[in-house]
Amino acid sequence: MEKLVKVKKSTDEELIHNAFNALRTEQRQLATKLSEIELDLNEHNIVIETLNKLDGDRKCFRLIGGVLVERNISDVLPTLIKNRGEMGKIVKTLNDQLTKKGIEINEFKHKHNIQVRGGFSPMSEMVESQSGEKKTEHGGSVIVNDV
Repeated sequence: MEKLVKVKKSTDEELIHNAFNALRTEQRQLATKLSEIELDLNEHNIVIETLNKLDGDRKCFRLIGGVLVERNISDVLPTLIKNRGEMGKIVKTLNDQLTKKGIEINEFKHKHNIQVRGGFSPMSEMVESQSGEKKTEHGGSVIVNDV
Protein backbone atom coordinates (compact mmCIF):
# COMPACT_ATOMS: atom_id res chain seq x y z
CA MET A 1 0.00 0.00 0.00
CA GLU A 2 2.89 2.35 0.74
CA LYS A 3 4.28 1.87 -2.79
CA LEU A 4 0.92 2.78 -4.30
CA VAL A 5 0.82 6.07 -2.39
CA LYS A 6 4.38 6.90 -3.49
CA VAL A 7 3.57 6.19 -7.14
CA LYS A 8 0.44 8.35 -6.96
CA LYS A 9 2.39 11.19 -5.34
CA SER A 10 5.08 10.94 -8.00
CA THR A 11 2.44 10.99 -10.76
CA ASP A 12 0.80 14.07 -9.21
CA GLU A 13 4.17 15.82 -9.12
CA GLU A 14 4.76 14.95 -12.77
CA LEU A 15 1.36 16.34 -13.72
CA ILE A 16 2.06 19.57 -11.81
CA HIS A 17 5.52 19.79 -13.37
CA ASN A 18 4.10 19.26 -16.88
CA ALA A 19 1.32 21.80 -16.34
CA PHE A 20 3.83 24.35 -15.05
CA ASN A 21 6.11 23.79 -18.03
CA ALA A 22 3.13 24.15 -20.39
CA LEU A 23 2.26 27.51 -18.82
CA ARG A 24 5.85 28.69 -19.18
CA THR A 25 5.94 27.53 -22.81
CA GLU A 26 2.78 29.52 -23.53
CA GLN A 27 4.38 32.53 -21.86
CA ARG A 28 7.53 32.20 -23.99
CA GLN A 29 5.45 31.89 -27.17
CA LEU A 30 3.55 35.07 -26.29
CA ALA A 31 6.82 36.89 -25.60
CA THR A 32 8.27 35.70 -28.93
CA LYS A 33 5.20 36.80 -30.88
CA LEU A 34 5.24 40.15 -29.09
CA SER A 35 8.88 40.68 -30.06
CA GLU A 36 8.15 39.86 -33.71
CA ILE A 37 5.22 42.29 -33.87
CA GLU A 38 7.25 45.03 -32.15
CA LEU A 39 10.05 44.58 -34.73
CA ASP A 40 7.51 44.86 -37.57
CA LEU A 41 6.03 47.94 -35.90
CA ASN A 42 9.45 49.59 -35.68
CA GLU A 43 10.12 48.81 -39.35
CA HIS A 44 6.76 50.34 -40.30
CA ASN A 45 7.63 53.47 -38.31
CA ILE A 46 10.96 53.84 -40.11
CA VAL A 47 9.39 53.33 -43.56
CA ILE A 48 6.53 55.75 -42.83
CA GLU A 49 8.96 58.36 -41.52
CA THR A 50 11.09 57.99 -44.65
CA LEU A 51 8.17 58.06 -47.11
CA ASN A 52 6.61 61.12 -45.44
CA LYS A 53 9.65 63.14 -46.52
CA LEU A 54 9.24 62.19 -50.18
CA ASP A 55 6.92 63.33 -52.98
CA GLY A 56 3.67 61.32 -53.10
CA ASP A 57 3.90 60.81 -56.88
CA ARG A 58 7.23 59.10 -56.60
CA LYS A 59 7.19 55.39 -57.32
CA CYS A 60 7.96 52.79 -54.65
CA PHE A 61 7.86 49.03 -54.40
CA ARG A 62 5.97 46.96 -51.87
CA LEU A 63 6.21 43.24 -51.19
CA ILE A 64 2.71 41.74 -51.04
CA GLY A 65 2.46 37.99 -50.47
CA GLY A 66 5.90 37.36 -51.93
CA VAL A 67 5.22 39.51 -55.04
CA LEU A 68 7.00 42.84 -55.52
CA VAL A 69 4.42 45.41 -56.65
CA GLU A 70 5.10 48.90 -58.04
CA ARG A 71 2.95 51.68 -56.54
CA ASN A 72 3.09 55.40 -55.78
CA ILE A 73 4.02 56.59 -52.31
CA SER A 74 0.61 58.27 -51.98
CA ASP A 75 -1.04 54.85 -52.57
CA VAL A 76 1.15 52.93 -50.13
CA LEU A 77 1.42 55.36 -47.22
CA PRO A 78 -2.23 55.18 -45.99
CA THR A 79 -2.05 51.37 -45.94
CA LEU A 80 1.20 51.43 -43.96
CA ILE A 81 -0.28 53.87 -41.45
CA LYS A 82 -3.38 51.71 -41.06
CA ASN A 83 -1.23 48.57 -40.56
CA ARG A 84 0.89 50.40 -37.98
CA GLY A 85 -2.25 51.26 -36.00
CA GLU A 86 -3.44 47.66 -36.07
CA MET A 87 -0.02 46.41 -34.97
CA GLY A 88 -0.11 48.84 -32.05
CA LYS A 89 -3.41 47.30 -30.93
CA ILE A 90 -1.95 43.79 -31.26
CA VAL A 91 1.10 44.78 -29.20
CA LYS A 92 -1.19 46.10 -26.44
CA THR A 93 -3.27 42.90 -26.51
CA LEU A 94 -0.18 40.67 -26.39
CA ASN A 95 1.25 42.72 -23.50
CA ASP A 96 -2.00 42.24 -21.59
CA GLN A 97 -2.00 38.49 -22.33
CA LEU A 98 1.64 38.21 -21.26
CA THR A 99 0.89 39.98 -17.98
CA LYS A 100 -2.11 37.71 -17.32
CA LYS A 101 -0.01 34.62 -18.12
CA GLY A 102 2.67 35.80 -15.66
CA ILE A 103 0.04 36.24 -12.95
CA GLU A 104 -1.39 32.79 -13.77
CA ILE A 105 2.07 31.23 -13.49
CA ASN A 106 2.76 32.95 -10.18
CA GLU A 107 -0.60 31.80 -8.78
CA PHE A 108 0.10 28.24 -10.00
CA LYS A 109 3.55 28.36 -8.36
CA HIS A 110 2.06 29.57 -5.10
CA LYS A 111 -0.82 27.06 -5.16
CA HIS A 112 1.48 24.08 -5.75
CA ASN A 113 4.44 25.44 -3.76
CA ILE A 114 6.78 25.37 -6.78
CA GLN A 115 10.29 26.72 -6.50
CA VAL A 116 12.30 27.44 -9.65
CA ARG A 117 16.01 26.66 -9.47
CA GLY A 118 18.79 27.98 -11.68
CA GLY A 119 18.86 30.26 -14.66
CA PHE A 120 16.67 33.24 -15.44
CA SER A 121 13.04 32.83 -16.34
CA PRO A 122 10.52 35.32 -17.73
CA MET A 123 8.30 37.62 -15.69
CA SER A 124 10.89 37.91 -12.89
CA GLU A 125 10.29 34.52 -11.34
CA MET A 126 12.34 33.95 -8.22
CA VAL A 127 15.61 32.21 -8.92
CA GLU A 128 16.82 29.59 -6.48
CA SER A 129 20.26 28.00 -6.17
CA GLN A 130 21.67 25.78 -8.93
CA SER A 131 20.94 22.05 -8.89
CA GLY A 132 21.69 19.19 -11.25
CA GLU A 133 18.30 17.50 -10.92
CA LYS A 134 15.32 18.25 -13.13
CA LYS A 135 12.68 17.89 -10.42
CA THR A 136 12.94 16.99 -6.75
CA GLU A 137 10.64 16.60 -3.80
CA HIS A 138 11.51 19.02 -1.03
CA GLY A 139 9.30 19.35 2.00
CA GLY A 140 5.98 19.09 0.17
CA SER A 141 7.02 21.38 -2.70
CA VAL A 142 7.96 20.70 -6.28
CA ILE A 143 11.27 22.19 -7.33
CA VAL A 144 11.66 22.83 -11.03
CA ASN A 145 14.98 23.71 -12.62
CA ASP A 146 14.92 26.40 -15.24
CA VAL A 147 16.77 24.79 -18.15
